[in-house]
Amino acid sequence: MIAIIPARGGSKGLPGKNIKNLNGKPMLAYTIEAALQSNEVSDVIISTDDEEIYNTAIKYGASKTFLRPPELAQDNSLAVDNYIYTADKLNVEYGYDTSSFVVLQPTSPLRTADDIDGAIKLFKQNDADSVISYTEAQHPLEWHKYIDESGRFENVFGDSIGNRQSSKLSYYPNGAVFVFSLNLIKQRKYYSDKSFAYLMPRSRSVDVDAIEDFDYVEFLMRKKSEKHVSVR
Repeated sequence: MIAIIPARGGSKGLPGKNIKNLNGKPMLAYTIEAALQSNEVSDVIISTDDEEIYNTAIKYGASKTFLRPPELAQDNSLAVDNYIYTADKLNVEYGYDTSSFVVLQPTSPLRTADDIDGAIKLFKQNDADSVISYTEAQHPLEWHKYIDESGRFENVFGDSIGNRQSSKLSYYPNGAVFVFSLNLIKQRKYYSDKSFAYLMPRSRSVDVDAIEDFDYVEFLMRKKSEKHVSVR
């Protein structure tokens, strides 16, 4: 199965985050390396509008293909349109036979090759339309509130003051792994009644969107490295 890594050049939350130096190498490199270590991934395709990101990806092992057009790399561009464009172009112009693929966002550098393999195997075992990585929420869904312009609370799910222990566990997508059938994506959907969750621990579920996320990931990586050194 091919892996598509979407990494557009523009990022307002953390400019240049995809190739920002993270513990000694570009953040993008961690996702490429995990994909290359996967037993289920045959090719790693970088999908970007930015030549520096493209060249960095090639340096770390991604296949040489093409840049995505600018209209698919705007703030309001939909990811699903890029996936359709990329899969179709690979099939028509590059000789691929892509009926399903895995999407790996570079903003999830803690995801491992085992996570990728686990999600793809789950997809194959269930003849699924999609498998999406999720992680357990830290707080009950019922605690969430909207806050209006005056600072007053507005209910999202009703009024609840129950204890955390009495609430049903909820989960949210962590952005690390998406396995899709091309047929589902061409319906412009991510979910069907044949969609399944691949569960990941919160320790590997950080999605880098702001500098605080980046710093936290760097802290976790350094802590892990120090632990390995002390074990030796």
